[in-house]
Amino acid sequence: MLKALHGIHGDRADAITIAGRSTSYEDLLGAARAVAADVAGAPAFAVTATASLETVAAVVGGLLAGVPVVPLPPDAGPAERDHILRDSGAALVEVDFARRAAASAVTGPGAAGPDDPAMILYTSGTTGAPKGVVHTTTALAAGLDALADAWQWSAEDTLVHGLPLFHVHGLVLGVLGALRTGSRLVHTGRPTPAAYAAAGGSLYFGVPTVWSRIAAEPAAAEALAGARLLVSGSAPLPTPVFRTLSRLTGHAPLERYGMTETLITLSARADAVPRPGTVGTPVAGVRTRIAAEPGADIGELQLTGPTLFSGYLGRPEATAASYTEDGWFRTGDIAAIDADGLHRIVGRASIDMIKSGGYRIGAGEVENALLDHPAVTEAAVVGVPDTDLGQRIVAFVVAEGVGATELTDFVAAHLSVHKRPREVRFVASLPRNAMGKPQKRLLLSPEER
Repeated sequence: MLKALHGIHGDRADAITIAGRSTSYEDLLGAARAVAADVAGAPAFAVTATASLETVAAVVGGLLAGVPVVPLPPDAGPAERDHILRDSGAALVEVDFARRAAASAVTGPGAAGPDDPAMILYTSGTTGAPKGVVHTTTALAAGLDALADAWQWSAEDTLVHGLPLFHVHGLVLGVLGALRTGSRLVHTGRPTPAAYAAAGGSLYFGVPTVWSRIAAEPAAAEALAGARLLVSGSAPLPTPVFRTLSRLTGHAPLERYGMTETLITLSARADAVPRPGTVGTPVAGVRTRIAAEPGADIGELQLTGPTLFSGYLGRPEATAASYTEDGWFRTGDIAAIDADGLHRIVGRASIDMIKSGGYRIGAGEVENALLDHPAVTEAAVVGVPDTDLGQRIVAFVVAEGVGATELTDFVAAHLSVHKRPREVRFVASLPRNAMGKPQKRLLLSPEER
């Protein structure tokens, strides 16, 4: 899993930089071995996953000891924190990065086997209490190697990002990915445009909120012209942001798609020209299909492959329910596949598939149309119950100097008329989670949910 830790950057004092603190691979391994000695033999352990060298040492220490690590969100409230610790049975471990231990200090059973649990990541809990998603070293390695193939990611790269270290995007892809490929890692602490511009990387990760802010600061965006790849994930990248980044940086950003349960599923490739609004093709080893109703061109995305989780911790019924009868994982996301095999994610089946007047409409398509209007800076589209239409399309919009009628007419001119919002509600901002995804249910009244 950590095969590249003694690679070309092994002697560099800044092989890994997190929020301004740097370390060599050698010192990281020493700190990780101290963690491994502390947790050896435990069923699992938890770490408060701040953007820090301590978090990286804890995760590497867990892999060395063969003990699954549970990353705790630093901003988790007491109820969420207690639930995760109770559900996982993990004790919270404090990490002292200054401590060092030799390899002989690890007295547990040793590194996890390929099918043993290596990491337990908790879902966001938007549809109930967070569930523990169990991943093996096999799944982690398969996902990271598939990305290295798709992005031509190597030890010659310097990866830059400022994402949270308790999600797949920031922790698995953004930390373990760098350690597995041997690339340098620069975590900016906070993902500000200025920090990204100053980092001097060849490969950058960001979520749409990050890229939107960079696109709004031309000098910061232009500073990324020397990069090799700009990668966006965790939520759809608005087409206007895609276009602005392409113009200012000279790089069309690559989009990719994955989930806590699937790690990485789809991605644009480094050797292809990205298309806005699409998330590429399946990565190596992954197969996908669309479960659509007759006559529909969009439906639930389902998949199979080596990056899948091994189950929800202690919830066999929930695990079974997440698979079809023939063994394909049900993502709950609505997608379409074009003639070239490129995938487009429309949204979540639970809230982004709108059935209005006999039509099936993807919320993401309407949101992108709204964002093409120069007065609109944010948009979230939902379907709310309607006695006549079944559901009517309602748009929540952050905009200035424009009225509802102009926006509905704008959408109708860009898309089919039946896809126009029937109602526009202006808001000051959209509620978002730590990864920048809009929390649409928070916009609705209890009667509308």
